[in-house]
Amino acid sequence: MIIRNLETFTNEFVGFVRVTTDTGDQGWGQLSTYNADITAEIFHRQVARHALGTDAIDFAPTLERINQREHKFPGSYLRRATTGLDTALFDLRGKLEGKPVVSLLGGKPGKIRAYASSMKRDISPENEARRFLKLRDEKGFTAFKWRVGAECGRDVDEWPGRTEAIVPVVARALGDGIDKLVDGNSGFSPRRAIEIGRLLEDEGIGHFEEPCPYWEFAQTKEVREALSLDVTGGEQDCEFTAWQQMIDMGAVDIIQPDVMYLGGMTRTLHVARMGSQAGLPCTPHSANLSLVTLCTMHLLAAIDNPGKYLELSIEGLDYYPWQDGLFVEDPYKVVDGHVEISDRPGWGVEINPTWLERAEYKVSEIS
Repeated sequence: MIIRNLETFTNEFVGFVRVTTDTGDQGWGQLSTYNADITAEIFHRQVARHALGTDAIDFAPTLERINQREHKFPGSYLRRATTGLDTALFDLRGKLEGKPVVSLLGGKPGKIRAYASSMKRDISPENEARRFLKLRDEKGFTAFKWRVGAECGRDVDEWPGRTEAIVPVVARALGDGIDKLVDGNSGFSPRRAIEIGRLLEDEGIGHFEEPCPYWEFAQTKEVREALSLDVTGGEQDCEFTAWQQMIDMGAVDIIQPDVMYLGGMTRTLHVARMGSQAGLPCTPHSANLSLVTLCTMHLLAAIDNPGKYLELSIEGLDYYPWQDGLFVEDPYKVVDGHVEISDRPGWGVEINPTWLERAEYKVSEIS
């Protein structure tokens, strides 16, 4: 069974890929979010041309061939494009075998604990605490993450004093029995990160994500060595060499690969195994409600070093308007703080035909 054609349906923010084989069987995947229209061009020029005519089931050699043929173009965009191929072929195989992807990987469908992940920095401490409490009471979440500092902020806060205000206000409002996480988004120098980290420890927060510029592994390691809470990171890293360096030098306590940024399930499984060999849990980054979070659910239920929970964005259309109407049915319904991995074949979702009709279309196919 070979790949006959590869189609993309995109807008600026998100793009889906449909693979069709010579037998007419199909699978759906996704390009990484953000500048997905640019990623689609890379997909057709630098990914599809190497994939057409290759084995649709045993596709790991094709992924490696793409890396070799496009060796002059390492980095984010090629990985984001390759994700579309990888995730579509996993969906195809699941549909052919009548199994969810998690089962293909040796895991089982079922419930998975989620943490409510805030993306907002333009929100007051009081309003953040208020919406967390509402989610705790209505959805049963037992873990929450919020933002501190400013994204790549160089020690300049979103507004003066916000970090020192939001940490105790939210932590104390949530109280005991709740896991508390914060994300620095590369915002601090080691000195400032350690200062903030001690405040986090005093307030019972156990997870400090990406405290320093993510590319400065030594800075993150310095913070990790100074604090007792978990220092985490890795969402932006898309090359195995970076992951090997980060893990070997002991820069983080928890690895956080992003399936879409890293190049798909195959490469993320490899990074998870790297973490497992080093005794590190894997709590992937999945910060929006496109296909990335669903892929991450299947991944977490299959690896041998899953973290304690799934990242689940709590932002709606005011923050992510492009999330509107991606799927026919919502795959992210929260009950008692958990979401459920379906036992339906492949990813278990149907892309919304109305959304596809509005998207920019392109196809690469065997002539």
